Amino acid sequence: MRNRFVLLADLPLIAIAAFAAFAVRFDWRFYEQRPEFPAFLLGALIVKPAAFQLTGMYRRYWKYASVEELLLITLGVSVSSIAMAALVILVASVHGIPQGFSRVVLFTDWLFTIACAGGLRFGIRMLSESRGRRLEGADPRRVLIVGAGDAGAMVAREMRRNRHLNMEPVGFLDDDAAKVRKQIAGVRVLGTTTALAAVVANHHVDNVVIAMPKVGGLTVRRIVERCNAVGVASQTIPGVFELLDGNVSVSRLRKVEIADLLRRNPVDSAGATATFVKGRAALITGAGGSIGAELARQVAYAAPAHLVLLGHGENSLFEAEAQLRESFPRVKISTAIADIRDSARLAQIFSRYRPEIVFHAAAHKHVPLMEENPEEAVTNNVLGTRNVVEQALRVGTERLVLISTDKAVAPSSVMGATKRMAETIVRRAAVASGRAFVAVRFGNVLASRGSVVQTFKRQIEAGGPVTVTDPNMTRFFMTIPEAVHLVLQASGTGRGGELFVLDMGEPVRIVELARDLIHLSGLTEDEIPIVFTGIRPGEKMHEALCDEGMTTAPTPHAEVLEVVGEDGTASLDLDTILQKFEAAARLGDRAAIDALLRAAVPGYAPVPPGPAPAPASVPEPQLR
Repeated sequence: MRNRFVLLADLPLIAIAAFAAFAVRFDWRFYEQRPEFPAFLLGALIVKPAAFQLTGMYRRYWKYASVEELLLITLGVSVSSIAMAALVILVASVHGIPQGFSRVVLFTDWLFTIACAGGLRFGIRMLSESRGRRLEGADPRRVLIVGAGDAGAMVAREMRRNRHLNMEPVGFLDDDAAKVRKQIAGVRVLGTTTALAAVVANHHVDNVVIAMPKVGGLTVRRIVERCNAVGVASQTIPGVFELLDGNVSVSRLRKVEIADLLRRNPVDSAGATATFVKGRAALITGAGGSIGAELARQVAYAAPAHLVLLGHGENSLFEAEAQLRESFPRVKISTAIADIRDSARLAQIFSRYRPEIVFHAAAHKHVPLMEENPEEAVTNNVLGTRNVVEQALRVGTERLVLISTDKAVAPSSVMGATKRMAETIVRRAAVASGRAFVAVRFGNVLASRGSVVQTFKRQIEAGGPVTVTDPNMTRFFMTIPEAVHLVLQASGTGRGGELFVLDMGEPVRIVELARDLIHLSGLTEDEIPIVFTGIRPGEKMHEALCDEGMTTAPTPHAEVLEVVGEDGTASLDLDTILQKFEAAARLGDRAAIDALLRAAVPGYAPVPPGPAPAPASVPEPQLR
C-alpha cells in the first residue's frame, strides 16, 4: 500500500478520533451544543497530516512496521497534538475560548489518534503477512527453530513476512528454561533441545533451523546428530559476524559446514592479532594461497609500515591484493611476482623491501603429485626455503616463520621429507644467527585450497561416489583461523630455533568426515556411497605431531605446543647436502634424490601404494 493511500485513509480516521474525543468528554449529540467542533475538525484535518509528513510517517514502508515505527507514530501524533493545542490557544487569543470548552479533549484526541494511526499502519503489516501466506498457495514447510535469542527471533519474523520462503515457524527450542512456554516474535518456545525428537514428531516438523551463531561446534554437532536420528533436515544461519554486518536473511541459510563441526572445541583465535608487526615491514611468501591470504589479512589488520605479498601465481595474488586494498586502504601494500626458486629475483625483492618479518608459506603440498614430481618438491620446498632464509639473513630480517606440516614427522612421502628438510634449514639458521627464526607444523587445514573437504563436496555435488583411501586412515584437522593463530603466536613469541604445533585434540577418521558431509547435505550413504580406493603413494595411515624420542612441551599459550628433543640432524653437513640436492634436481636424477632424502631426513621411509580396488566396486555416478 503506497503512502498516498495511507494519507487518504488517515483523513477519515483523524475525523473519527476528533469526534470520539468530543463524544467521550461531552455526549454523543455534542455537535448540537459545541460550535467549536467543526473548526477543531478542520484544524485537525490540516495540521495532523502536515505533522505526520514532517515527522516522516509517510516515508515508511509499513508492511515492515516494528517497535521503531510505533515510536515514530507516537512522535508524529504528539507533534500534531501540540500543534493543535497551539492552534487552539491562537484562536482563543483572538476570538476567546467557547464557554465550556474542555482541554481534556486535546488529550483524549491524542489517544484516539494514536490508536487510529497505529491501527491503520500495523493493520497494513498484518494484511501483508497474511496475504503473503495466502499467495504462496502450496502448504509451507513447517520449521522448528533451535535458539530463541535475537537470531532466532529474526529468523521467525522473516519466515512470516517473506512469502517466497514458503516456511512457517512452528516453535522454538532453547536450553534457557526461563524461555520455555513463552512466546517470542509470536512463536512459542516448546521446550529445550533435549525435547527435539518429541517436538519434531508431535508438530510434524519438516526442517530444523539452528539459530545459535555464538555456540561452539560441539553443541551444533549434537543438535545435528539428533536431527539425523529422527530423519529431519537441518540448516544453520551464518555466524555472528555476518549477522552484525546486516546482510543476513533467512533466504541465505546455508548447510552446516564441516568446519563448524570439529570433533573438539575450536581454538579461540580472537586474540591472535599480529601486534608485533605494527609499524614494521612484513613479507609473506605464497601470499595468494589459502593460508598466505589469511595471514596477509591478519597482518594488514595490525597496521604494518609495509606489507609485501610475494607469490608465483599472478591471478591468486591479484585477488588477494585487491581484497586487502579494499579492506585496508591505509596500509602500504606491494606485490612481487616471483618464484622462490629464483635466487637472483628473490635477492632483488629483499633488497628493495628489506622486510623485518617474513612469513614463509610458499610450498608444494600435494603428496601424490610430489611423488610423481620429486624434482619440483626439492627445488621448491628445500632449495626455495634455503633461498628465502639466505635473503632474510642478508638483509637483517629479525623474525621468520616457516609453515611446515605434520607429514614431516617420520615422513613417508617426498613432500613430507622435503618439508622436514625445510625445517632443518630454518632451525639451523636460527642457531647460527641468533635470530628468531622458527617453524610451525600444521595438520590438514579444512577449507584450504585443494583440501579433502573440497574434494568430498565436489563429489557429493556430482552425485557421488565419495572416495576415501582407507576406512581406518586418520588425520589431524584444523581450521584456517586456527592455522593463522598458530603462526602468529609462534612468530610473536619464538626466540629462535623452536618448532611449534597446535594442540588439535585427537586425530579424526577421514571416513567420518565424509559421512558428516553426506548427512549434512541432506543425503544418505545409500544415495551417495563411500568407496575405498586404497592408500596412494607416499600416504601414511596415521600422522603424529613429533618423532619417536621427541615430545611436546607447553608454551605460554595453552593451545600451542613446542616440540622438544634431538631430531637427529645435528651432525648433518647441510651445505654439502643442499648442493647435492641442487645437482640431482637439475639433472632430474630421482634415484639420487631418493638416496639424499634417506640420508638427510631421519625416519624417512617411503610407503608404497595400497592395493587398488576392483573396478566393479565403484558404482556408477548418479545423475542429479
